[in-house]
Amino acid sequence: MLKDKYEFLMKIEGLLTDEAILGELGKRFAQRRLELQLSQEMLAEQAGVSKRSVERVEAGAATQISTMIRMLRVLELLDRLETLVPEAGVRPMDLLKLKGKARKRASSKKKSTDEVPWTWGDEA
Repeated sequence: MLKDKYEFLMKIEGLLTDEAILGELGKRFAQRRLELQLSQEMLAEQAGVSKRSVERVEAGAATQISTMIRMLRVLELLDRLETLVPEAGVRPMDLLKLKGKARKRASSKKKSTDEVPWTWGDEA
């Protein structure tokens, strides 16, 4: 019976479409809500969102991230966001280059203008 309960869950991976991932997340939200013995109305009230928002999330519709955060809080899953987007660690070389300052921008790949492209017959 436990297998039947989780049989519909699939692994979320890069090969899935956005719609498939939203659908799977919706199923997982609904399953967690049921595990906590909450109705959609109760979840909506505790999260401070509309019941329709809960229905939409569970149906796999796109939603605002603030709605999802409120629902995660009530479903006691908010701490899982830490693994989703972990805090970036500072690399030792960055500490040396930046002299202790925080990085503000990503560097672009610059092409060197000093290099002359090699061609056959140029070996001197």
